[in-house]
Amino acid sequence: MDMKRVLVIGASNGIGREVVHQALDAGHSVRAMARNADALQLTAERLEKFSGDARNVGDIKIALANVDVVVQALGIPLNLDMFTKPVTLFSEATKVLVPAMETAGVERLICVTGYGAGDSRQSINCLQRLPFKLLLANAYDDKSIQEEVITESKLDWTIVRPGVLTNQGKSGSYKVLEESSKWRNGIISRADVADFIVSQINQIAMSRKKPVLIRLPL
Repeated sequence: MDMKRVLVIGASNGIGREVVHQALDAGHSVRAMARNADALQLTAERLEKFSGDARNVGDIKIALANVDVVVQALGIPLNLDMFTKPVTLFSEATKVLVPAMETAGVERLICVTGYGAGDSRQSINCLQRLPFKLLLANAYDDKSIQEEVITESKLDWTIVRPGVLTNQGKSGSYKVLEESSKWRNGIISRADVADFIVSQINQIAMSRKKPVLIRLPL
């Protein structure tokens, strides 16, 4: 396997942290970017920790130096602000990242959004639509803008849309739903999402595609 130099944005928690671990295990070199990268309690020969703001052009330009692939796995805390205030992190960071990648000549972007972002929202069933609107609409409205910025770019992108996330271990038995007619919600572990992302570092089959990932349907 061709070993890559991977920048993981949002590396200190959740899917991003899992990607760091699994990319290192797969033999890749990783630059782990987070507001406080030292919070990532991991040391490895091929790991570089980089503290920076994903919305800061200067930080992103530095982070992109000498990398082959970018994994954007941003997250926001589950608190009252998420439900009552507009969310802008995802779109703002992506509007910085995409042109910076194009300028730097880094072509491969794997971005985590979620089931319910972009055109996958239309496949949410009637029973799930109301709780989705009440709990997740603010964040997923911004994720939809994020997806639009990516799909309109010249990058070699894959948008990863996991269902409801859990902290269970890696199973390797999840479903990759490519066709819109098969999209549906379900549960999947962060470790399984990371497994898929790492598998795509050297693959082109999912280039410019937006698969939904689930292990079990809701």
